[in-house]
Amino acid sequence: MSKSELSEMNEIILNSITEGVFTVDREWRITSFNNAAEQVIGIPRSRAVGRYCWEVFRANICESNCALRQTMESGTPVINKAVTVINSSGKKVPISICTGILKNSSRQVIGGVETFRDLSLVEELKRELKGRYTFSDIISKNHQMQNIFQILPDVAESDSTVLIEGPTGSGKELLARAIHNLSRRRNNALVAINCAALPDTLLESELFGYEAGAFTDARRSKQGRFARAEGGTILLDEIGDISPALQVKLLRVLQEKEYEPLGATSPVRCNVRVLAATNKNLTQLVGEGLFRNDLYYRVNVVKLSLPPLNSRKEDIPLLVDSFIERFNTLREREVEGVSEEALETLMRHHFPGNVRELENIIEHAFVLCKKGPIMTRHLPAYLQDNKKTGHLLVNSCTLVEMETRMIYDALERNNWNKASAARDLGIDKTTLWRKLKKFKEAGLLPPAIIQD
Repeated sequence: MSKSELSEMNEIILNSITEGVFTVDREWRITSFNNAAEQVIGIPRSRAVGRYCWEVFRANICESNCALRQTMESGTPVINKAVTVINSSGKKVPISICTGILKNSSRQVIGGVETFRDLSLVEELKRELKGRYTFSDIISKNHQMQNIFQILPDVAESDSTVLIEGPTGSGKELLARAIHNLSRRRNNALVAINCAALPDTLLESELFGYEAGAFTDARRSKQGRFARAEGGTILLDEIGDISPALQVKLLRVLQEKEYEPLGATSPVRCNVRVLAATNKNLTQLVGEGLFRNDLYYRVNVVKLSLPPLNSRKEDIPLLVDSFIERFNTLREREVEGVSEEALETLMRHHFPGNVRELENIIEHAFVLCKKGPIMTRHLPAYLQDNKKTGHLLVNSCTLVEMETRMIYDALERNNWNKASAARDLGIDKTTLWRKLKKFKEAGLLPPAIIQD
């Protein structure tokens, strides 16, 4: 075969590859550029060949962290590294690259080769899934959370007082922040105060402020949280811990839209939307005489109830991925998800601290895990020692059996109603039926469960 025929054959082979391929010489000038590369970058081969590779690709790693240069210098190939390039239209295109060295028959390095594939569709699907399961910084595919996501824009658009109920660490403040950010008040402040963290005397001055001379050492006036939230939103966190005496003053704010700073002689008008949050059952507190009935109905215009994490365990993998992505960015790490065993350990845990506890667990893992997947040994000691497997039909802890437990629990919670259980799990009822049949055939569930 002649040299020209060989060159033509090489070109045919390159152009038959669906991934983008280009080669460079020792001076970093492009020597070949296939059809797939043309389509992704938007530059024809005639304009690419002979130019420096960074002039054609304009990748985010070209100047400081060129993967092809690393390979040429170290001899170690780079595999599936995610980078971003700018195409001829100025659009950012996510790609995955692999690099290698080109050597001649004498084993001398004559250049390098890089293959890449367009990740635009993959990223689009990720964004679609993320959008389907997220609202602001809240992540969930649980049906109860999805119901909240659906009504949240309407709740935010109104100016009504909202009561957010949920256990500690379930994301009440995140939900309040989402309501504020969607509201017409979003350009003004969201001011939060934990009502359980301060005694009555301090809480009152923090909420309403005080005038100079109102008490010893009050040498100058101080704005309260309501004044700082003027035109915006105030979040009264743990409102169930406010004393009856202070409840009366708060009731006046909600009814009359005014308050009196300590030591003031006249009331101050306010334009503030009130969001209240609690981890207590306010209805029960009203019945016990610990919370005013009239105040309860003022704050309970719209009530949003956040479920605990142990009743939405299908969200754990989503939350774990989100926390890993965030900590990778903050700490410049390359942690690659969690191992199957570590995920099983997390799925078994009861999570009394809810989402906040899960976040702390992942942060703890980042202290010990520098790269690669998070293993069980990277988790806190109390999780490694936790042998609890629940009250279900099996005692092992494979992912299949964990899924079986979740489905069994959902059926039990919903009085064995399969449609309700499917909604609880955030899956289609036909998907639930298919899983029940599979688990029954595997002997993981009793036959009676899938009978009509």
